[in-house]
Amino acid sequence: MPIKIPITLPAYNALREENVFVMTEARAEHQDIRPLKVAIINLMPTTVDTEIQLLRLLGNTPLQVDISFLRMGSHESRNAPPGHLERFYVNSKKIVRERIRFDGLIITGAPVETLDFEEVDYWDELVEVLDYSVANVWSTLHICWGAQAGLYRRYGIPKKILPRKLFGIFPHRVKEQHTTLFRGFDDEFPAPQSRHTECARDAIAAEPALTIQAESDEAGVFIVTARNGREVYVTGHLEYDPLTLDREYRRDIGKGLTIDIPKNYYPGDDPGKAPVVRWRAHAHLFFSNWLNYVYQETPYNLDELE
Repeated sequence: MPIKIPITLPAYNALREENVFVMTEARAEHQDIRPLKVAIINLMPTTVDTEIQLLRLLGNTPLQVDISFLRMGSHESRNAPPGHLERFYVNSKKIVRERIRFDGLIITGAPVETLDFEEVDYWDELVEVLDYSVANVWSTLHICWGAQAGLYRRYGIPKKILPRKLFGIFPHRVKEQHTTLFRGFDDEFPAPQSRHTECARDAIAAEPALTIQAESDEAGVFIVTARNGREVYVTGHLEYDPLTLDREYRRDIGKGLTIDIPKNYYPGDDPGKAPVVRWRAHAHLFFSNWLNYVYQETPYNLDELE
């Protein structure tokens, strides 16, 4: 089954051209099935690109997934196309106020990681969402800064600024392959990282409610879970498409910033050569495993969520 999104969403045509199975709202209404309800808080500056990246992965399962995009009403985005958020996104305050329930919630990264959490202009609003999700969402998937924000809010895990940006494709080890999220994974898998900060491994390991599921000698902790998978924290970007790191690298070069060539990305570390994608299969597998977990475990009636 496909993801259900509005036919007017810019991502619709892009995904159809890739043969990703998407469904219009009208067609979905004629199927006698309860779709999974998944909300996405998209905080990335590349609004439409991030929509496509996540929807591409969420659409690669046999399940019908009903997508809702949420925005921070306390923040004015300068990167989304004019009118895009007003047309396709729902204010998160409405979701929290009305206690609308979801099977899954995804909170993306954000370009605010060097700020203290409380300095982020929408921090209080995001805290409301994080607190609301505990009882109103079956499983929440936090990505990059979204993971750091969740770990800080729920467990007091601080973040620290790295000496240099962690940037590139790094090998990560699966700690326990027989968990739901890692079914079918290899012992070691590559994944993109792009961040200036990290949560210290010692602080995470010292919290009994948290389990480190995957990590890297060079990139540190990658995936952490809590509450038997109802909280998933991913410090990197499995959702990135082949040229995302390339665009970030050239953007920073264009701004005159000091930036290293992303590691293990360009053949021979030559930015003139097209990168070789080595993380796509595990990205699809991870998101499929997460959706399958949500499908198997969430109550059929979302009013029964606890």
